[in-house]
Amino acid sequence: QVQLVESGGGLVQAGGSLRLSCAASGRSFSRNAVGWFRQAPGKERQFVAAITWSDDYAYLDSVKGRFTISRDNAKNTVYLQMNSLKPEDTAVYYCATSSLRVGVPAARNQYDYWGQGTQVTVSS
Repeated sequence: QVQLVESGGGLVQAGGSLRLSCAASGRSFSRNAVGWFRQAPGKERQFVAAITWSDDYAYLDSVKGRFTISRDNAKNTVYLQMNSLKPEDTAVYYCATSSLRVGVPAARNQYDYWGQGTQVTVSS
């Protein structure tokens, strides 16, 4: 079983940057896809970005060019660099792992383990 812990959230002004981290323990997730989702109050949990074991990527259209997902397998950590943040990026951000081996998983039900989330608040 994998335990995931997100960190790096906080309060930032519009146009600012944050880097979220997702650290795994329990076992390596170097052979797993890892995704980031977010959930704003009153809204569904939404796919943001994912990276596969072979370094394929996928992003939500509204974050393309602003967010970058990366992984450091030696540290068993995945990062989400978020630049040019907007108030509409405000949400709780969750990371999750998927055992999918083909394609880039973008649906919630393709993920097996989830972290507890980290709050990101972007002020206008």
